[in-house]
Amino acid sequence: MTDTNLRFHGAAPFRVAAIHGGPGAAGEMAPVARRLSRNRGVLEPLQTACSIEGQVEELREVLSKYSQTPAVLIGYSWGAWLGLLAAARYSESIGKLILVSCPPFAESSAAELQARRLEHLDDTEKAEYEAALAALEQGPVTPAVLPVPPVSSVSLEKLGRLAAKADAYAPISEIDEPGDVRLSAEIYRAVWNEAAAMRRSGELLRQARMVRCPVVAIHGDSDSSPAAGVSEPLAALPEFRLIVLAQCGHTPWLERYAKEEFYRTLLSEIG
Repeated sequence: MTDTNLRFHGAAPFRVAAIHGGPGAAGEMAPVARRLSRNRGVLEPLQTACSIEGQVEELREVLSKYSQTPAVLIGYSWGAWLGLLAAARYSESIGKLILVSCPPFAESSAAELQARRLEHLDDTEKAEYEAALAALEQGPVTPAVLPVPPVSSVSLEKLGRLAAKADAYAPISEIDEPGDVRLSAEIYRAVWNEAAAMRRSGELLRQARMVRCPVVAIHGDSDSSPAAGVSEPLAALPEFRLIVLAQCGHTPWLERYAKEEFYRTLLSEIG
């Protein structure tokens, strides 16, 4: 069963939603949603808006229309930030947040992420990574600067491929049902530039700290993104826990040694 911007896994009631990252990598959470749907209904929203406000409202609409609320949100990478922003605004719809491989909230931690990532790439890959990143981060897309130069999904695909290589610990070579991932460079550039500006100003963390539901962060010990960049800023939340997975990179369900522990942890936290 599908909707234009939504995939349904399992049978109703739908109490769990798996939120993809990117931004602009719609569909990458399909393997997780399918695995969890063996004994529960799981929604997989596909974010299409080119602004943070738009993506928060898309998520609210999906939960309002299709989910049994309060729902459990599993946000991966950018999706973790999106889940926090949605929970800060619509607390009645979200009962628990599970942040998988959440990006850091401080600029210093973000710089550490990039340094770690580049350490795992050779000179040619570093140049390709930095060129793709530059092509995708040409300033925010706002009415004041439209029209903007077009961006290619080739740059986003290359950035994602190189980041995945750098961020992995022991990636699984044979992926079971990887899913149909729809890359959008336009969404990535517009939303990520806006999110990066919110991080620089401190507004992102300010809103994240407004969340009142339980929050659990699941983080690989070999993720390029430092776990402390998430756990320390969110420690002030009323109910926050960090779970670190051993021998695990940025995408736990694609890690040879951490995959099953990741799913056991998710199932335990969902309840």
